[in-house]
Amino acid sequence: MHGRGARRHGYPPPAWRAPDREGLMTVDLAIIGAGPAGMAAARVAAEGGLRVTLLDEQNRPGGQIYRNIATAAEWGWLGNDYARGVDLIHGLNHQLITHQPRATVWRIDSDQGIIWSRDGQSHVTTAAQILLATGAQERPVPFPGWTLPGVMPAGAAQVLMKQSGMVPCDAILAGAGPLLYLVAAQMIEAGSPPQALIETDVDLLRALPRLPRAVPGAKTLAKGLGLIRRIRAAGVPRYRGAKDLRAAQVQDGQVAVSFSTRRGRQKLTSSLLLTHLGVIPQTHLARAMGLRHVYDHAQQAWRPSLSRWGQSSIENVFVAGDGGGIGGADAARAQGALAAIEILHRAGRLDAAERDHRARPLRRSLSRSLSVRPFLDAAYPVPPDFLAPADETIVCRCEEVTARAIRDALADGAHGMRLMRTTLRTGMGPCQGRMCEATVSGLIAEATGRDPSMIGPGRARSPVKPVTLAEIASLGLHPEENS
Repeated sequence: MHGRGARRHGYPPPAWRAPDREGLMTVDLAIIGAGPAGMAAARVAAEGGLRVTLLDEQNRPGGQIYRNIATAAEWGWLGNDYARGVDLIHGLNHQLITHQPRATVWRIDSDQGIIWSRDGQSHVTTAAQILLATGAQERPVPFPGWTLPGVMPAGAAQVLMKQSGMVPCDAILAGAGPLLYLVAAQMIEAGSPPQALIETDVDLLRALPRLPRAVPGAKTLAKGLGLIRRIRAAGVPRYRGAKDLRAAQVQDGQVAVSFSTRRGRQKLTSSLLLTHLGVIPQTHLARAMGLRHVYDHAQQAWRPSLSRWGQSSIENVFVAGDGGGIGGADAARAQGALAAIEILHRAGRLDAAERDHRARPLRRSLSRSLSVRPFLDAAYPVPPDFLAPADETIVCRCEEVTARAIRDALADGAHGMRLMRTTLRTGMGPCQGRMCEATVSGLIAEATGRDPSMIGPGRARSPVKPVTLAEIASLGLHPEENS
């Protein structure tokens, strides 16, 4: 469905085809991503009689939210919400589900050939239906010094906590959003509270009119308030309304963090600065496929244009979970199941009446989970300082392009994402724009006075993940004639 105020943007599908080879893996449904959406969809589809292949980059299923849950759930300090993913893991134990771990999907062609690699060897899987459950990525938080050693996203620190049990020590947390409070509470529970929280502005006045709509999700709001109470009880200092965040390297591997509040300029020192300003849909694979996208003004990000069942602009390609719009783990679980139910209907396994009957409780759960999003999106907007950072800020980490260089290119007429790539190579490095695209767009919007929805996302091309020439050559990929 098209969100209110959303702007459409689509690309023509890629004109490539998979090599003609015998012995390709063929399934009824291929799911990319083994997070809550992918796991829920796999189980529902398999129980309906479909052969399912689940492709995921990690060693174990769980996605980012339930990463390493089979082991980490026993540690306790990650919380009850994290432990809820255990049943999804158990749900993959079905004879019609094939889980392919360490599988990096780097291309999906227009004939539904899914090309992926593992351990240096490429494979092709063909499927009647495809579900993208690629999840979200952390929104880049650019400011002077964000590329220094000792500065990293809070979500990356949480990955280390889940994967290896490594808890940050004496860290400073900076930014805004629920995940920042969750990481702080987990650190406190693990016996290593953060040194301080540096919080950007929270726009409660803008959010309050949306509070009545959030009532069905009151439990989520209560959890958030509980996290804040836990942080206060632990005596963690909180600096609110922070602006002009900067970091500098000092002796002994320490990072000096400076920022302004109403009380003037503040400075803290630590070996670790963790930053966070929310998450955005991970759309590179969807965009490379040519799916139509819309700009979500509330979440300040692009997302695929989807039906209420998660169907994309390509008939047999579905999207579920945060990759289709940020909603959280519970929403992702419901969206994955809904997409699977519609896929079963399309495969002739369910009639319309049974499909709709099974969907009703899922839609209630989804509505309840999403009810709080408008309030959170309004309460935690991205501050202008990070959408269009100071001149000395490195925006494109791969090519070491600064905000000053982008502003100079804009003054010379590079008023679009493609022109900026041609001029400065922004988005041309290994991350393919994942770390800079939102900021480049923000700088273009600042200079031209255009809405981000008028600028458009950068063109995503295959391979969407770095692969070796040997992996490509072994498949014998070739462009269609007259493409």
